[in-house]
Amino acid sequence: MKYSYYDNLTNANLLLYNNESSVLQYSFSSDSLPFLTLVWNKGIDQIVYLDGENYIFPSNSFLPLVANQTFSFEHTNQLTIWQFDKPFYCIQDYDSEISCMGYLFYGNKGFFTIQLDNKASEEFDLIFQLFVSEFKMNDNVQGEMQRALLKRLIIKLNHLAKQQEKNPAFKNIDLDIVRQFNVAVERNFRKLHQVKDYAILLNKSPKTLSNFFLAYNNKSPIQVIHERIVLEAKRLLLYTNKSVKEISYEVGFEEVPHFSRLFKKNTGISPVDFKISPPTTK
Repeated sequence: MKYSYYDNLTNANLLLYNNESSVLQYSFSSDSLPFLTLVWNKGIDQIVYLDGENYIFPSNSFLPLVANQTFSFEHTNQLTIWQFDKPFYCIQDYDSEISCMGYLFYGNKGFFTIQLDNKASEEFDLIFQLFVSEFKMNDNVQGEMQRALLKRLIIKLNHLAKQQEKNPAFKNIDLDIVRQFNVAVERNFRKLHQVKDYAILLNKSPKTLSNFFLAYNNKSPIQVIHERIVLEAKRLLLYTNKSVKEISYEVGFEEVPHFSRLFKKNTGISPVDFKISPPTTK
């Protein structure tokens, strides 16, 4: 079943899919709207194809996805999927309330899922049922009610994700610094490639940023920057017809050899070879 809400005044979109049998796929190179996506796998473990690689999507877990990711699922009829755009709910504008920007969405954790226990499953199923009820109402407060439900959904997922952090040092660091850095990288990775640039933006010293990230995920800030650049380059290599030279320029490198060295250092393969024969499993 597919439910949809659209506001003519603001062009806001909210979509809800439940047990759809058709294949859902959103592509980096498509003209589709820039949705944020939350996927709940209510069935057995299955494979998700994400940005050119295969991952195991565990049973009874949530997967957050962002705009410009390409994804498809092995068993879409086992999924409940929420999609919303910025006009419907801007997570940046409401970050002081939900604190998910740079963590649940646009973080640097790579592929990660949020596992539910029986109690959490019941809570999220209730939220889903309330969503369905609101989709059927079609009155002048429908959008506001759905925004309130979406906020509730995101807050609960964000809370669960933090509870499930495996790093014991997680509770002893300032997560907001990590989140702010992640958001700054997401916005500026095409033009800012040095840690000192982000340190200036955040009014922190490069050493402070390094200490936070080493405590958080054993990565250096420069690794986070490089990984985001390489991820964008991989998407462009996979899903566009752009040349390596064009991609190099798009991610902020004037010299192709410099870009190629960075790409190979992070992937073990040159951009040209990646485009010819990209890896398909993980």
